[in-house]
Amino acid sequence: MTKLTKRDFIAGATATGAAICMPAIARAQAIVLRWADGQAMNHPSPQSAVKAGLEIKEKTGGRIDIQTFPAGQLGSSRDMVESVASGALTMVTEGAALLGQFVPQISIIEAPYIWRDPAHMTRALKSPLMDELNKVLGEKRGMRVIGVTYYGIRHLTSGSRAINSVEDMKGFKLRVPEVDTFRAMAEAWGAKPTPLNFSELYLALSQGAVDGQENPLPTIQSAKLAEVQKYLVLTGHIITPRLVIVNDAAWSKLTEADRAIVRSAIETASAWQDAEIVSQENSLADTLGKAGMTVLKPDLESFRKPVLATLPAKFESKWGKGLWDRIQGL
Repeated sequence: MTKLTKRDFIAGATATGAAICMPAIARAQAIVLRWADGQAMNHPSPQSAVKAGLEIKEKTGGRIDIQTFPAGQLGSSRDMVESVASGALTMVTEGAALLGQFVPQISIIEAPYIWRDPAHMTRALKSPLMDELNKVLGEKRGMRVIGVTYYGIRHLTSGSRAINSVEDMKGFKLRVPEVDTFRAMAEAWGAKPTPLNFSELYLALSQGAVDGQENPLPTIQSAKLAEVQKYLVLTGHIITPRLVIVNDAAWSKLTEADRAIVRSAIETASAWQDAEIVSQENSLADTLGKAGMTVLKPDLESFRKPVLATLPAKFESKWGKGLWDRIQGL
């Protein structure tokens, strides 16, 4: 994997554009698809992109070359999604809630307490619902979903305050992604939502700029948050899918056969990632406890009740009337 700075990326994109004007003989080279991810390379998400890239390269005889850029090398989550929309970047793996800033309806699939369990999420995202959301994403922003992965169940961490019920969240400075539904969730708990890009999180926690954060266990582990957080609070408030998004124009330039190869490789790599995430989730609470965190099992209903009392109604106009209830019925 090549480390690329944002400056290198912009220069490379300019060079690629210039290459289009070169004679056909000079352009007889691999099709390069740049695939970004905000997660560190020790997380299964960017690892699955590498696995998919190797399979794609092998099955196309090297005609398609996937270049992967983990750890937010190409900017913040918003930067990367905007780059895919504009065509400056080919692909990104990102959470659905952030994509809601571009297509409001899609954020519902990462809403707090929308899923009963991971099986409910998987079943819904293989239903016509995903086709409908994908159609809107393509029409409005020139992007499409070509893969869905399981990112994990999100839990809280705290630096200095034990959290046993939602009452303990009053005034708590909670880092959340730069997403309105996450802010609303924190507010329903009585916390003070503090939106930060993921790449800024470790430093903010270490300096006390925020009191805590929320993420799945594999992310807490890969980002080494146990070094700067004392308490792991098993709230399980969101079951999170992540989406593999591609620029629609770049996708349409591939042959149908090549698109099938890319989809198949992503599906295989995603299945590996999903299994790896589940495996890690089964043991990481104990692992993080042994690393020095105090593991707490809070009053779950106290967290759930205020969110469900306010959030579905607050975002109904954004998601579409009846969509929450429809998903609950799947």
